Amino acid sequence: MPHAITNRTPKPKYDIVLIGGGIMSVTLATLLHEFDPNLDIAIFERLGRFAKESTAAWNNAGTGHSAFCELNYTPEKEDGSIDISKAEKIAEQFEISKQFWSYLVDKNYIHNPQEFINSCAHMSLVFGEKDAEYLQKRHQALTNSPLFSEMEFSNNHDTLREWLPLVMSKRNQSEVLAATKMELGTDVNFGTLTRKMGRHLVEDSHVEVFLYHEVKDISPREDGTWEMKVKDRINNHKQEVIADFVFIGAGGYALPLLDSSDIKESEGYGGFPVSGQWLVTHNQELVAQHQAKVYTQATVDAPPMSVPHLDLRIIDGEKALLFGPFAGFSTKFLKEGSYLDLPESVNTKNLRSLFGAWWHNIPLTKYLVQQVAMTKAQRMQHLREFVKDAKEEDWELKVAGQRVQIIKKDDKLGGKLEFGTEVVVNDKGTIASLLGASPGASTAVFAMLNVLEKCFPEKFNGEWKDKLLEMIPSYGQKLSENPELANKTRAYSKEKLELKH
Repeated sequence: MPHAITNRTPKPKYDIVLIGGGIMSVTLATLLHEFDPNLDIAIFERLGRFAKESTAAWNNAGTGHSAFCELNYTPEKEDGSIDISKAEKIAEQFEISKQFWSYLVDKNYIHNPQEFINSCAHMSLVFGEKDAEYLQKRHQALTNSPLFSEMEFSNNHDTLREWLPLVMSKRNQSEVLAATKMELGTDVNFGTLTRKMGRHLVEDSHVEVFLYHEVKDISPREDGTWEMKVKDRINNHKQEVIADFVFIGAGGYALPLLDSSDIKESEGYGGFPVSGQWLVTHNQELVAQHQAKVYTQATVDAPPMSVPHLDLRIIDGEKALLFGPFAGFSTKFLKEGSYLDLPESVNTKNLRSLFGAWWHNIPLTKYLVQQVAMTKAQRMQHLREFVKDAKEEDWELKVAGQRVQIIKKDDKLGGKLEFGTEVVVNDKGTIASLLGASPGASTAVFAMLNVLEKCFPEKFNGEWKDKLLEMIPSYGQKLSENPELANKTRAYSKEKLELKH
């Protein structure tokens, strides 16, 4: 990305300002530029490159979240039936992302899709009779939906050895295991994708990109616009920038910026930072025996983002395996943040929420303390539940990105932890912020369309409609209720994104 974009001075006024250079802001900028190329748009990113925080390849699992393997998206109800509604919703949202990326490839805005997306089977693996029964029920429920009709199930050791040679090696024949498999899964390098979109914006659009520029404060003006204090971190220069519409896509720093805006919708939100760590191997003999992303059940009291999984990753053309995540803790809200982030985020408006969430999540606190205290040898023991003869010298510990789990006001509990992705918009639709974590990047296109629908409803449902349907032909229709459209949509994405499945 041209270095010159760090040396210009921002204009005093823009139609739209996007804060953060991760997948959310860059997706929103790309959508807006397609809808109206005459919009005056600026992106401010505090670091020297797009996608260096949560969007960076090693800072997330790279799972194209389609609910193929994530068991927490298909809870078992009290009557024993499986609720697949959330799974269908997330699968549909990922198909929207794939259609948009296909459109960008088709328009020659981005090239070489295999540099950011590759076919990779998604599997769920469970141990023991009880979980095997649940998995079979889940398989039966999901395969009734057109989105999951190709899912395979097996509890046969011979079949599982074909699917999972590394996991099944040295396994006792009497052990009860079961797995489901979806060949349609993907591994996504969201960092590379974001930089490809960013390069298109820098070279072929009017969108202005400012690296090493940090937005420190957002204040409402009497005329309904927003005033931001922007710091040029290279030249130590500060200036004020005004915008009609602001989007805060600053990862962990979204929360303090949202708080500075003083909108009533931000009241009571708090943040709880959680970092992740992976065990990673580049040993190609091991990699060759595990060509899938394999998720299992979370342990008791563990948060949903801690579901153990052993994944194939393809980053910059190199294959590796990743196991985890192990939770870490830091008071920073970003990997390249400040240790004062957490204490400085506490205020009178969110104190009750923070205390309530902590009080009702003491088991989670205990879990995090145990995770942080783990030695590498203890982490290897967890890995050996998957890979019986895993050797310590083959695996290294890698620190992943920081996530800020949001804490919301709750009348009963004071505050409660939210593990999903949430869009906060003010009543006038002039400022929006994205908070939360998973499924995050996979559903970025849907999330940003949601922002546009809330903030620009007349244009979204009016003059932008034709362009929207050109970019995402299935938009507004339920693929889960239309097998023909689901198959057509997936065939289109497969061809454009050069997927192998």
